[in-house]
Amino acid sequence: QVQLVESGGGLVQAGGSLRLSCAASGRTFSNYVMGWFRQAPGKAREFVAFINRGGENTGYADSVLARFTISRDSAENTVYLQMNSLKPEDTAVYYCAAGTRESSYIWSYDYWGQGTQVTVSS
Repeated sequence: QVQLVESGGGLVQAGGSLRLSCAASGRTFSNYVMGWFRQAPGKAREFVAFINRGGENTGYADSVLARFTISRDSAENTVYLQMNSLKPEDTAVYYCAAGTRESSYIWSYDYWGQGTQVTVSS
């Protein structure tokens, strides 16, 4: 089992920045591909970004490319999502996930956090 706890969400104006954190505990953090997903009200959960086990390879949704950056710190067992140039359409609950494949598909991830709310005002 892997336990994931997100933090760092909040209310920010359009154009602003936030950094989300996801602290992992349980099984070895370095064994897992880590991903971020988000879910806006009334919409399906969607992929945001992933990072591979070693941190050398990342992938992003087109909607966040060049604005968001995913990173991981194995010493801290934490994955981050730096979000810049935020837009109102980025408003959602953001979820951290752990899996074994470098993938944008929800079903590739076995463990999920409880989510953190990000609200971007216009």
